Amino acid sequence: MQSSYPKKLLGIISLFHELDDAGRRENLIAYADLATRCSPRPGEVFDIEDIRKDEECTDAVGVHLRVDSKGHVILRISLGPKVQTLTRALSAILCKGFDGASPTEILEVPADFVPKIIGSELVRLRSQTVYYVLSRIKTAVKMWSDQQRAEASRVS
Repeated sequence: MQSSYPKKLLGIISLFHELDDAGRRENLIAYADLATRCSPRPGEVFDIEDIRKDEECTDAVGVHLRVDSKGHVILRISLGPKVQTLTRALSAILCKGFDGASPTEILEVPADFVPKIIGSELVRLRSQTVYYVLSRIKTAVKMWSDQQRAEASRVS
């Protein structure tokens, strides 16, 4: 398995890689149930908050991102009540898997891990939604990176 994944995400990929289809479904449902733990906590402040309902999603999804002084990403995901189970599961997986990663690590993560987690059948059936949250997170990280570059150029 590739080592280009953040350590925590690699652990999740490894877990799912060992499971049969029934085990994957069971664990995806368990992760979906954990999605509320990825919500922003009261009083948290973020560098980027991108909350919107896109056409490919049934409800609003919010990506809340902060990079701490050590360069580690703190990621929270807020989900509207109509967001589907698979999107909830992938949100929780990415929130946990990207915890503590650097912005560069997140931007460089290839999307090829998604079928390893959810299985190729679900990727085929839900191809428009399975990459949605990953894309939104990468967009937020890119927005943060662009802000940092703009601030650095103003200072110099």
